[in-house]
Amino acid sequence: MRLPIGLAALCLTFSAFGAEPFDDKFRQLDELIPTGNAVRNAAGAPGHAYWQQRADYAIRATLDEAKRAISATETVTYHNNSPDTLSYLWVQLDQNVFAPDADARTSSTITARDAWDKGRSADDGVHFETMRSLLENRSFDGGFNIAAVKGADGQILKFTINKTMMRIDLPQPLKPGAQVVFAVDFSYKINNAKIQGGRTGFESFDGDKNDLFEIAHWFPRMAAYYDVYGWQHKQFLGAGEFTLEFGDYDVQITVPADHIVASTGVLQNPEAVLSAAQRDRLQQAKTSSKPVIIVSQAEAANAEKSRASATKTWHYKAANVRDFAFASSRKFIWDAQGYKKGGTDMMAMSYYPKEGNPLWEKYSTQAIIHTVEQYNKYAFDYPYPVAISVNGPIGGMEYPMISFNGPRPTKDKKTGALTWSKRDKYGLISVIIHEVGHNYFPMIVNSDERQWTWMDEGLNSFLEKLAADAWEENYPKGRGEPRAIADYMRSRNQVPIMTNSESLLQFGNNAYAKPAAALTVLRETVLGRELFDFAFREYAQRWKFKRPTPADFFRTMEDASGTDLDWFWRGWFYTTDAVDVSVDGITEYGVSSKNPEIEKAWKKAQKDAEPVSLSEQRDKDTARRVDAHPELKDFYNEHDDYTVTNKDRNKYNEGMAELEPWEKALLKQGKNLYLVDFSNLGGLVTPLVLEITLKSGKKYIERIPAEVWRYSSKKITKLIVTDEPMVSLTQDPYWETADTDTSNNAWPRKITPSRLELFKTEKGKDDLMKDFRTPLKATK
Repeated sequence: MRLPIGLAALCLTFSAFGAEPFDDKFRQLDELIPTGNAVRNAAGAPGHAYWQQRADYAIRATLDEAKRAISATETVTYHNNSPDTLSYLWVQLDQNVFAPDADARTSSTITARDAWDKGRSADDGVHFETMRSLLENRSFDGGFNIAAVKGADGQILKFTINKTMMRIDLPQPLKPGAQVVFAVDFSYKINNAKIQGGRTGFESFDGDKNDLFEIAHWFPRMAAYYDVYGWQHKQFLGAGEFTLEFGDYDVQITVPADHIVASTGVLQNPEAVLSAAQRDRLQQAKTSSKPVIIVSQAEAANAEKSRASATKTWHYKAANVRDFAFASSRKFIWDAQGYKKGGTDMMAMSYYPKEGNPLWEKYSTQAIIHTVEQYNKYAFDYPYPVAISVNGPIGGMEYPMISFNGPRPTKDKKTGALTWSKRDKYGLISVIIHEVGHNYFPMIVNSDERQWTWMDEGLNSFLEKLAADAWEENYPKGRGEPRAIADYMRSRNQVPIMTNSESLLQFGNNAYAKPAAALTVLRETVLGRELFDFAFREYAQRWKFKRPTPADFFRTMEDASGTDLDWFWRGWFYTTDAVDVSVDGITEYGVSSKNPEIEKAWKKAQKDAEPVSLSEQRDKDTARRVDAHPELKDFYNEHDDYTVTNKDRNKYNEGMAELEPWEKALLKQGKNLYLVDFSNLGGLVTPLVLEITLKSGKKYIERIPAEVWRYSSKKITKLIVTDEPMVSLTQDPYWETADTDTSNNAWPRKITPSRLELFKTEKGKDDLMKDFRTPLKATK
């Protein structure tokens, strides 16, 4: 057969290209994650050959308040538990991020040029604080001064500093199962955290001329060495935080005699540094039902009035921690309360200057205990003896057993009155929950923060939401609600969650909010709470005091829930696809009863429901010949196409006689069938959550798993069966899937309400003459 030219060309086109490439959103993650092995098995658990290194520290440090400097000697015992022989060691020098030639400074770029070029207000311009920080960091002589590195025998060891990393060359290779001891003498200047930023530093108080020190990243720390990455010696640029080895710490900190020191670990010499009254109050706090004041505001205020010339040494020990931090000031008020339940037996303690009250005295220690109560439900019993919250210059930062948190009330400069906003109050509670919660992730479940920020911040933000929800009803929503991430997911300025920490765009949304929202979707919509909570707790239990990778998390959640979630990890974590499901249309079908009395009446009703044409409307009163001459009417004027004939009835009766009883019953059910067309416009496959409204007004939810998209990830048709006619359908009625465009979620479409603002025209706005003649106000 000869084809028309156009049709022949069309056929050639199809034969040349074939079907569209199939985008399988449900293919397994095999090409993206490592194959399971003896160290990390395919179920997501530590394998029978799992190993990790260990580093124990003994540190003797002095805080020079006048010079705002730290000097110290540390002795490190490094245990090589790996199967590898090591000829050198890598040590983190994170204070070098403040060195003049630090990569963090020299590689920084300006991401918002408009703020420099076109800034016209406080909202879109460069602030004084920003310029001050920029200039201060350029002139600050920060970073470690490494005086010496020595072996256990006192001999000098060769070392090489590469910015924020130091390589120590060993005199003999360190074999598997062996250990090496070395010592480092070091010092550095402490940065002004209120001006220069960072995760550590001091704050100076103009009113009483005292300083408050929050000290972290303050000693050379062993870089992690592990099976997946080898040495984790990626440079510290400021965003990607830390991955460290567990060990025991014995730390002595010499400070001015009138200082109070809050620290990782347990105080070993309370008789030497605390008064008898303070020791008695601490003993009382262990069994108290509310926080007990250890150092009162009056006592702290009195200490602020002078400076001690003598010193005291605070001795702390901490077992099986991955880091060590402390805070020191004579300004500290101190309260504490014991908490003991299950496997947790600890002291919750808060340290804060008077500038933090009354908020801190009211909320801080209570928030610590609340965090431990809630996180214990979803992870494991808090294993450490203390949990501390310190108010100082750092807005929010975590270390083992201690966290630095920033919010304070606002003091009126004229009246001295203290006030705080709703945001201040709940911001304080939330940041304490978040930072204390970091004890679980990553201080105990020890993920590689330098590589994957989401593994600690995302998981912790998710648990923070659960803890906040348990604080009070209608707690102000933060990260974790799927609806709150929709704007970010529709934006162009984003990268996948599985992007290295230093390369993230929109850091807060990517590393905190999106993974937290993803886990909420997984818990509430995909798995359900029972399956999710069991699997998440299994992950925490498997990997506490060990170092998991993303693959270990993904595999454990699938293994313990019994659910293939590769589609979920791929879409949410490896792409920037968004959820946007459109309800394109609905076609209604009824099951034919085959009864001509019913079916022809139904067809007639459908015909009668069709719109009357405009011509017919206008011809309604037109004179008709058959009306004037009724003799012209016959059978067909009395009957139409919907008249039931005896032939119809005979055919029906004959057909019914051939049916089985169950087939007859099926015809009588009277179900309503609807074919609903959906489009996946965002690219991210998702469960369908359908709210169906029936003619009677009854509403119900039908939940359809994401696998509905497995044969076609772009367009699908779903059959919906109802007992009575359906009048409307809404996809994602509770906004639980982070759908980025809810305007296309309903059928029939809903009108989107909004408001139009009208503004008065401003005349004479740019009147230079008027501005020039404005009287000059007197200045103070």
